[in-house]
Amino acid sequence: MSEPLKIAYSPCPNDTFVFDAWAHGRVPGAPALDVTFADIDITNGMAERGEFDVLKVSYAVLPWVLEEYALLPCGGALGRGCGPLVLTRDGGSAADLAGKTVAVPSERSTAYLLFRLWAATEVPGGVGEVVVLPFHEIMPAVRDGKVDAGLVIHEARFTYQDYGLACLADMGEHWESTTGLPIPLGAIIAKRSLGAARLRELAEAARTSVRMAWDDPLVSRPYVLEHAQEMDPAVADQHIGLYVNEFTAGLGEAGYAAVRGLLTRAAAEGLVPPLGRDALAFP
Repeated sequence: MSEPLKIAYSPCPNDTFVFDAWAHGRVPGAPALDVTFADIDITNGMAERGEFDVLKVSYAVLPWVLEEYALLPCGGALGRGCGPLVLTRDGGSAADLAGKTVAVPSERSTAYLLFRLWAATEVPGGVGEVVVLPFHEIMPAVRDGKVDAGLVIHEARFTYQDYGLACLADMGEHWESTTGLPIPLGAIIAKRSLGAARLRELAEAARTSVRMAWDDPLVSRPYVLEHAQEMDPAVADQHIGLYVNEFTAGLGEAGYAAVRGLLTRAAAEGLVPPLGRDALAFP
């Protein structure tokens, strides 16, 4: 029997929902998984160091890792109305961020890339210092005045008002209004050295795992809530509803266009290395 595949993804509800069936051996014929949980900033670094067979990473990190890893056409997070938010204690306008300190979840995150594209046109003179914090520490830091603003992702969309915070801008709204494309957030990648046949097998396993979760959502619930950091079950359900959608089952034409659009635009601004012509192609 072959060794389990080493995989790392976040403890967030969308990832545990997607991978529940596969991680627990319920996907027929799928390879066994050795799961490590890690925040997206950590998995991005793991990918750059080539440490795992399969990883959930930010789409923004792809230009640095696609030589060693292939993008799987399913299992990730794209969507509409689900983009990162810029939060402050008292709202305000984009111009108010000029020279201010902003906390972000990762310098290689898609959220930060969307933020940089937005700030380039909306914040005259640019922001001041950027501080990287684990995403669950960002809202308390804004609330407590440790930073002027925070760029938040995931379930923070549903909970920021509990911290007395206000939304200054929605990065996803800006992206969708300027491109018409869905928002590319998190990708599933796997080592090219596994070979084309194995990569196709992994993609099918991920696709089957998410479909099994949709068919009977209650089965994944214990796994989701066990890792959801004391999250309210209703918030976990909202999180899954927003980030697990048709693009999770298959990127499709619109999904690939969104990924290409983001990375091409970012490369044109000098924010990421340019993609090779076939970098996103799946075997």
